[in-house]
This record gives sequence, structure tokens and C-alpha cells, in this order.
Amino acid sequence: MSTQTIRPARSFQGSVTLPGDKSISHRYAMLGGLAEGTTRLSNFSTGADPHSSLACMETLGAKVVRTDEKTIEITGTTGSFGQPAKPLDCGNSGSTMRMLSGLVAPHAHIYTLIGDHSLTLRPMERIRKPLMQMGAKLDLIDGHAPITIYGGPLTAIHFDTPIPSAQVKTAILFAGLQAEGTTSLTESVRTRDHSEHALRAFGATLLRDGEKLSIPGGQTLKAINATVPGDLSSAAFFLCAALLFPDSNLVLDAVGMNPTRSSLLDIIAALGGKIKVLHVEEQHGEMVGTIQVNAPADGPTGMEITGALSAQVIDELPVLAAIGPYTRDGITIRDAKELRVKESDRIALVVKNLRAMGAEVTEFEDGLSVPGGQSLHGALIDSGTDHRIAMAFSIAALRASGDTEIHGAEAAAISFPEFFTLLDTLSVR
Repeated sequence: MSTQTIRPARSFQGSVTLPGDKSISHRYAMLGGLAEGTTRLSNFSTGADPHSSLACMETLGAKVVRTDEKTIEITGTTGSFGQPAKPLDCGNSGSTMRMLSGLVAPHAHIYTLIGDHSLTLRPMERIRKPLMQMGAKLDLIDGHAPITIYGGPLTAIHFDTPIPSAQVKTAILFAGLQAEGTTSLTESVRTRDHSEHALRAFGATLLRDGEKLSIPGGQTLKAINATVPGDLSSAAFFLCAALLFPDSNLVLDAVGMNPTRSSLLDIIAALGGKIKVLHVEEQHGEMVGTIQVNAPADGPTGMEITGALSAQVIDELPVLAAIGPYTRDGITIRDAKELRVKESDRIALVVKNLRAMGAEVTEFEDGLSVPGGQSLHGALIDSGTDHRIAMAFSIAALRASGDTEIHGAEAAAISFPEFFTLLDTLSVR
């Protein structure tokens, strides 16, 4: 494992264009692989996870050409996947495994989906239930990967999603796109809607009536040309860093501003961050804009994140917790038990690493509470080979006294290979 040294900073300033949104990149890759024609994608995510999705599409028969580091051309299979010669390797990507299961289930072949050790620990039963109701057969091992899918013609269902999960919703929509009849689902908590926008961009029809989302089966997709917006989840680390320094000035260019992801910006504003939208436009249903962020003069305030809000910013919670000690009133996170079954037990690792840096913190089964007004010192950070833990504590380290060593720093490449380079560029020392 590699170790990255983070030195304290005096300020945080600059303008940055972020790599392509991972969630959108996953969906464009998969739908491009199923569609008719050649899809051209600019600013495709540089993270490892969306490239696992691309590799799976190649295994399924799509042709993928990487014209440069961030531009991808995908010639699709015109709606027909064959029997792959090898397992579909999803790497570390739960998004790939869950969404791809829905995409391949309507095809009359046997598919085996595998991943790394971390991925074999993540829950997959949540996708088996709806897909089996539609007529597919899925074999798991105690509810986990590897997944064997015995695909074939599917029949539409209505499904009430028991937990808020955009990945489960997407698996059902991808399967329903190719099923007989109209598949529908309802969500108790509205999740990010990148799949709905992506499906419509590729020519599919979807209908929404209140909380009910429906997709007619038997639809065909057509290739698109698109630029992937900058990744807001990656921006979260820099947004939190900007809150820590009174004279900070951060500009994010061409970043995704999807309303179902805007809860993060709402939290930054609630913590006292001053957000100014300099430009905004729509691209394939996604809102894309340039924003400027400045810190409050007297530091971030603190807040409690619970209920539906916890689900909406589940991936950003580690970095919000990591800056909790520097807020005036502290940060409390509840209703976030899902954090324990991510790439790591993120609640346990956040608590462990905050304590290593000298913070007082209380751990709950479904979250944690970090009092404000604390000072942190440099420490050896255990990333647990989890990209979001490595990056979250790199932000906490900017205001600590002394250097911080991030053990397992290479994990950042899973989602954001450029992270440490950009962090160093924006940190004023």
C-alpha cells in the first residue's frame, strides 16, 4: 500500500474542472453498449469503477475505443448480448454489479458477475428479489457475489423499493426496458435520477406519476454524443475544504448540478458556505453549471444530518464527518446504517481516524456525533483501502497541526485518480 503525506494548508483557492461524473459515466457506458450505433462520450470518468463497466460491455460484445484519456467511443450490440466467454468482472464497483444485473437478465444466456474481495462483502440480495419476480433466476452466495444469472424473457412487474437505492431502481428500469409489458416502481425516498435522464437521452420512454415511475418494455436505444458533467461527489471533498479557510475561493467549472444531487450543495450552504452559480445549462436532461464557493468568515456552523437527507448524501457523509471537529456546533449523522456496508464499514473507520487525530466522537450503530470547536493533530490514517475514507481525511488534514499520513492512499484512484494532484494545486501553503 502507498502512503500520501498531507501537510497543513493556509488557504484553499483556485479553479478546477473535475473528472466526469461516475454515476452518469456508468449509465452511459452500459446503455451505449446495448444501443444501436456508436456512442461518443467526452469527459468520461477517469475513476476505476466506470471503467469496470466499460470492460464488462466489451466482454458482452460491444466495441470500446479510447480515443484519449477522457474520450470514449462505444459501438453497441443493437440490443442483443451474447454468451460471454468469461465472467463479467465488476472490480470494486457495486454500481456495475447491481445495474448490469438488470441489463443482462433479459438475455437468454448464463452470466457470472464477479468482483474483488470488497465487492463480495456487499449486499446483493436487494436486486435478486425484483429480477426474480420478473422471471430471471439469480444465484448468490449467502446474499453476496459472485452472482450467476440465468437470463431469459422477462415479464413486467410493479415493485415497491424497500430501501432508497438508485442502483436497485436502475437494475429494475434496465430490465423493464427489455421486458414484456410496462414495469413500474415506487420509491419511499426519491433517489438520484441519472438513469431516467440517461434512458431518455438514448431514446427510451419513461413515465412518472407522483412517486410511481414506469417504463414500457420492448424499447430500442440509439447511440448519443455527450459530454459527461463534472462529478459532484468528487467536488464534495473540495467544497468541504473550502469551508475550512476564511479567505477560500473555489470555482468549479462544468460540474453536474442535478437537483436530486443538490442536497450536498444545500448542506454546504447550511454550514455557512457562500455558493454563487456563475453559469448553468441543460445537457441531455442533466443540469451543468459553474459555481463559486467561499467560506463563512467565522467558520462552518455545524448541523444534524438525518432521515431522507442521510440517504441523499450517503457517499458524502464521511468527508462531512471528517470536518465536523472544525465546525462551531459539530456534526451529527444518524439514519446512515448503509455506510457500514459500503467498500468498508465507513462509520467505524471515520470514528477510528478522527480519534487518531485527537477528536472526541461518539459512534452509533447508524451514524456518529462529532462535537465542534476541536483541534486536530496529524496522525497515521487507516483508509481501509476505501477511496472515500482516504480522501475525506486528506481534507481533515489540511487544518490539522503537523503532517498526516494517509495509508492506502492509492484507493483514491477507484473514483478520483487526480485527487491528490488537484488537492495540492488548490491548497495554499
